[in-house]
Amino acid sequence: MRSVEQISGMLRAKGLKLTPQRRLIIDILIHDRTHPTVEEVYRKVLETMPEVSRTTVYNTIREMINLGVVSEVEHFGDGGVRYDTAAEPHHHFFCVKCKALVDVDPSESPLGAECEGVPESLPGCVVFKRQLTLYGLCADCAGKE
Repeated sequence: MRSVEQISGMLRAKGLKLTPQRRLIIDILIHDRTHPTVEEVYRKVLETMPEVSRTTVYNTIREMINLGVVSEVEHFGDGGVRYDTAAEPHHHFFCVKCKALVDVDPSESPLGAECEGVPESLPGCVVFKRQLTLYGLCADCAGKE
């Protein structure tokens, strides 16, 4: 996982200032391992900086996506897009009941390295992004069934 300092350095290298708002948003994204939505980040920002607008949060996250320090985690369980700062490749598990979204080490995934490279059925294609999300019930929700 990247640190606040690493991401701050990446922003500075691109000529962006580390404003208090940016630092707070980076800190929230790094420490909130639930892969928050823009709205969830915005609500947490308001707890510390009530003057920050939703647009500022959205634009800051968009800047970090463009710099490659934040990635979008798309899933269809609640129709939203969530955000992740993990630098190392990994998969996700989404609980369809409680909506938890957690990281999964690819070495622990039943598909493992099968998700690497370009499929033979796509000759000549270049893959820029791969994302695997496993859907099911987390241990807590499965125990309640």
